[in-house]
Amino acid sequence: MDLTKLRNIGISAHIDSGKTTLSERVLFYSGRIHRIQEVKGGGAGATMDHMDLERERGITITSAATSVEWDGYAINLIDTPGHVDFTVEVERSLRVLDGAVMVLCAVGGVQAQSLTIDRQMRRYRVPRLAFVNKMDRTGGNPNKVVSQLRNKLGCDAVLLQIPIGLEHKFEGMVDLIREKALFFDGPNGEDVREEPIPADMVEEAQVARKHLLETISMYSDEMMEILLAEEKVSVELIDKVIREATLSLQLTPVLIGSAYKNKGVQPLLDAVNRYLPSPLDSPIKALAHDDPTKQVVLTPDPAKVTVGMSFKMVEDSFGTLTFMRVYQGTIKKGDSYFNQRTSRKERFSRIVRMHADQREDIDTAEAGDIVAVLGLDAASGDTYCSQYPYCTLENMFVPEPVIKMAVSPLKRDGADRLSKALHRFRREDPTLQISTDEETAETIMAGMGELHLEIYIERIRREYGVEVEVGAPKVNYREAPTQACEFNTKHKKQSGGSGQFAHIVGKMEPLPEDSPDTFIFEEEVVGGRIPKNFIPAVEKGFRQMVHKGPVAGYPVVGLKVTLEDGSYHDVDSSDMAFQICARTCMRENFPATKPVLLEPVMKIEIECPSDFQGPVVGNLTSRRGLVVSTEVSGPACRIEGEVPLSETFGYSTDLRSMTQGQGTFTMEFAKYRKLPVVLEREVIAARKLQASLAEV
Repeated sequence: MDLTKLRNIGISAHIDSGKTTLSERVLFYSGRIHRIQEVKGGGAGATMDHMDLERERGITITSAATSVEWDGYAINLIDTPGHVDFTVEVERSLRVLDGAVMVLCAVGGVQAQSLTIDRQMRRYRVPRLAFVNKMDRTGGNPNKVVSQLRNKLGCDAVLLQIPIGLEHKFEGMVDLIREKALFFDGPNGEDVREEPIPADMVEEAQVARKHLLETISMYSDEMMEILLAEEKVSVELIDKVIREATLSLQLTPVLIGSAYKNKGVQPLLDAVNRYLPSPLDSPIKALAHDDPTKQVVLTPDPAKVTVGMSFKMVEDSFGTLTFMRVYQGTIKKGDSYFNQRTSRKERFSRIVRMHADQREDIDTAEAGDIVAVLGLDAASGDTYCSQYPYCTLENMFVPEPVIKMAVSPLKRDGADRLSKALHRFRREDPTLQISTDEETAETIMAGMGELHLEIYIERIRREYGVEVEVGAPKVNYREAPTQACEFNTKHKKQSGGSGQFAHIVGKMEPLPEDSPDTFIFEEEVVGGRIPKNFIPAVEKGFRQMVHKGPVAGYPVVGLKVTLEDGSYHDVDSSDMAFQICARTCMRENFPATKPVLLEPVMKIEIECPSDFQGPVVGNLTSRRGLVVSTEVSGPACRIEGEVPLSETFGYSTDLRSMTQGQGTFTMEFAKYRKLPVVLEREVIAARKLQASLAEV
């Protein structure tokens, strides 16, 4: 395999920007499918949305992988969901990809989820192209989208094409680099027709091309010199400079089109081949297994030690599919490889190349490939190597869940199947957390939002045939101290034989609001007043208590504990004695820090017709929401704000009824904020009632 002609890319975007529609066209033009299906409407549904739930709702729930060929290049493509509830799918896909296409709506531009995707791409240093889709829609304006990319995302975005006609008159585009007009003929736009630039657009194209060259010349002294000498810049040099600036994450080339109207997809594929990285352009650094301070640089050489990363698990009737990116070496069917986390050697019984939910058996996969392996007992983020110990790849970021609900089977005979379903989904999705409430013995599902949990409940009903009873959604509150307090706690217990003795002195105080830490432990003990070997036991005791605060049993955040002094007994002091002492200290002294409850606040973005702006803003305010900004463009209005999570349950139904079914919204977690005193009392009273009922 010629690695210079391999591209591993993902398609990411805000909800309803047209990712899956674009993926469908990519499959069609590359000859992977022979008939285009649409996401919504009649027919079998889009190829990449292979789950029944995805086709019914017209949304992408899980990322789907496929591989295509375009102009002699092999492209491994992953289509990702847009909803923030399924953000882990985007997160783990970007973790293993070399490049990405960020799809933006020509009308909506940079929206709430676009900002999240931008953060994820920067986190994993993924070079990207931007594709402004839906150019045929009323209000479509690529220049506005480019200025939003520059202002909101802070990236140096530049148009490589300008549209021929706008909105319903959108016919094609002018390629500013090759100075040609592109039109798309045939029933599905499969024939790309090149023409000279229309006479009435020559001047506009020259101005746009000059702006393009001036922008990219900032990344090349050679091009700058040619421009200053007023000589003609070659197409090869322009392509080379754009590619280098894109790979160094400095430039975002912007292309335009309308996937639904079959316009602009082929030039986008050409740009993927020209400007996005191959595995050779993105060397990966891993941590040496025996020395985490030492780095191992991995190169996509099929002859070296094999290194692969599992980034996604899917269980089906045939067993567990583990999606894997091979970074170095070669994996062979039937061979065994070491899981670096568990040190176990596992056999790769089958290797398959995926096309949505279809699979094609292969015997080997080389560095740079993305494949799926059957029968592994892996977790997301595990590293597999042909040697042990060798290296560990950096894991992916998994956001904390913000909402939870209790689930139980309606009939007793469904308990086993429910347990099996929850075990499977927890393995597949790291953002789904399953736990048992100690007080009520209920099974608790925690996730990223109402839609996230709703989808899993529906999947349990369909795939496992279990009717589930769902408790009201619960909010993950937090407890935080508001003032400092000193402590002086002694633990002394004398019974037959050796006793227990521990004594600690110090202070508890709140952390600054902008601190990224939730708990900090420091020790300033001098003169051996407490032996060094007992200090970790003190910290462990405090850490055990921060999981369940004394106010209402919620986790404690924003706390700093400083151990300053204490004493010990030569015979009676032990690790356990100091742990118990720290736990007692936390229980007795934490209330003196005047703790308060914090509630999760969501960042919300609402889009609705301008006529309904008043009622929507009024409703948001009545939910203790805060309007940050409103933007009216023509008949549509966009409202950005913050609203407490506890006030958002059932919001989608309310918004639809207020806007005659035309309003849409997206939410993502923003921060924790102090809960008003009146509501705090209600929450504490409800928790106490729940605890007393559990005791009964």
